[in-house]
Parts: sequence; structure tokens; C-alpha cells
Amino acid sequence: MAGNTDMVAFVLARLADEEQVALAAGGDRWRCPADVPGEVHDRKGGVAFTVRDRGFDRHIALQDPARTLERIETHRVLVGEYVEVAGLDTDRPAQDFRSGRAVGLGFAVRQLAAEYAAHPDYQARWLPRFIQ
Repeated sequence: MAGNTDMVAFVLARLADEEQVALAAGGDRWRCPADVPGEVHDRKGGVAFTVRDRGFDRHIALQDPARTLERIETHRVLVGEYVEVAGLDTDRPAQDFRSGRAVGLGFAVRQLAAEYAAHPDYQARWLPRFIQ
């Protein structure tokens, strides 16, 4: 995994950053009450956001801290699966199951890293590889 260690560390660090933000926001699930369009409420019924356009409220509610924490956990599972075979994720993989798994998981982890491409520590060499 030597060549991919820094990419894995980068993704895990970004997930940890997001986790801290979600926890600081209370880790709650948000909702949009039907009787108050344009408002996004937290678990206790407090107004988390008020927006003038109804389309924004539903979108914002889907980005709630609880959902963010769930997404982070699923991404960590994916990264953990990749770590097991990352050493086999090469430009010229063998033609076996483990190597195929490594390349497939590597592609997925590179996609996760690409979500943070604007971060100053992102490296272009982590762009997903398209191999035939």
C-alpha cells in the first residue's frame, strides 16, 4: 500500500474534519415541517435554517449532521476494505480476484479523494485511473 498510504490518510483526515463539523452542529437529524414551509428544524424543534424558497429547505435538510455522520461511516468502511488490498492497486494489476478488487476499491477511494480536490493537500496523481 506504500504508494497509496498518503491518499488513504488524506481521505480519512477529510472525513474526520467533516465528522467534527457534524458533531459540532449537534449530530442531529433535521426535518422540514409541512406546516412551516421554508424552515428546517433540528431534533428538538428549533429552527436550524429559514430559507425563502421551499426547494432549498428540503435540500438543506438532507445535508443534516446525522446523515453526514452516516455517510462518513460508510466511507470509512469502504476505505478500510481498500486498505486490505491497496498494495495490489497498481497501474498494471495482475489478472486475479484480489488485484481486481484492489483496482475497483482504489477507483472508489480515488473518487472519494476527488470530492476534496479543492483542498490544498489534494494531489492530482490521485485522480481516478481508467484502465482497460
